[in-house]
Amino acid sequence: MLPTPLPFEQDIHELEVALAALEAAGTDASQAGEIKSMRRQLLNLQKSRYAQLSAWDTVLVSRHPNRPQFLDYVDLIFDEFVELHGDRAFGDDQAIRTGFARIGDFKVLLVGHHKGRTLAERQQCFYGCAHPEGYRKALSKMKLAAKFGLPVLCLIDTPGAYPGIGAEERGQSQLIATSILEMTILPTPIVCVVIGEGGSGGALGIGVGDRVGMLQHAYYSVISPEGCAGILWKVATDETKPRAAAALRLTSRELLQAGIIDDIIPEPHGAAHRHPREMGQTLKTYLVRWLKELTHSSIELLLNQRYEKYRKIGAFA
Repeated sequence: MLPTPLPFEQDIHELEVALAALEAAGTDASQAGEIKSMRRQLLNLQKSRYAQLSAWDTVLVSRHPNRPQFLDYVDLIFDEFVELHGDRAFGDDQAIRTGFARIGDFKVLLVGHHKGRTLAERQQCFYGCAHPEGYRKALSKMKLAAKFGLPVLCLIDTPGAYPGIGAEERGQSQLIATSILEMTILPTPIVCVVIGEGGSGGALGIGVGDRVGMLQHAYYSVISPEGCAGILWKVATDETKPRAAAALRLTSRELLQAGIIDDIIPEPHGAAHRHPREMGQTLKTYLVRWLKELTHSSIELLLNQRYEKYRKIGAFA
């Protein structure tokens, strides 16, 4: 099935439809060359188009319905995954998933946001918007990992923490602040990767690490473009949302230049939603690389470097 086309992908989609029809009709010697040429043309078009995305286009890509989510990467990357449920206080938030996993030669604790695929699953996951119990669950499992000397991997994909009254009454902002504080002093290696949306405190709640990576067409921002447009121009329209996205400087390239993230993880042949298996292998290579490096460092050195890393963010000479 072809992915749902985004507004800037109409010519790509038309070429994909034509290619699919040609392949379905069967091939002979003359058609084989045409199919090969169309595939090359499609690949080049995808690469060139995705190399020059605007900030708002990047946001649209990060939200694509076919983009790999947390549980997709669990299947693509990890050899084992045993999910851990509940915060031992209120409930089990489905927007944040935690569990012990194995990747390569490493046993790790895996934490991540999950948005859901079907409507029913999305409603259970609140579209990736976690409640206080989700952050409480994540933090308690991270402390368990530190107790057993296991590294922590965090996959971030949320438009923001759940903004409901109940969540605020149960201490949403305090739990996020506590999580940020505790992750700065957690005595075990932490690698964080923004795989889709990285919205506000909802992303920061599991976003403090020794290494913070970001997929090429993900975004990471203090607020969504819609929220920013609503504040600055009182309304989020097709005109104000792109302006807000550009002003927020939320793309991976801009965040790397500002020192907010450490690495950009390239997306294969254009975007992760078009080639999820290749994206999974690229992400796995990145995670294993930093696990090898960080697990050979002393905990004292990691904590000192982590402290200095975040002290420098936002500092100007």
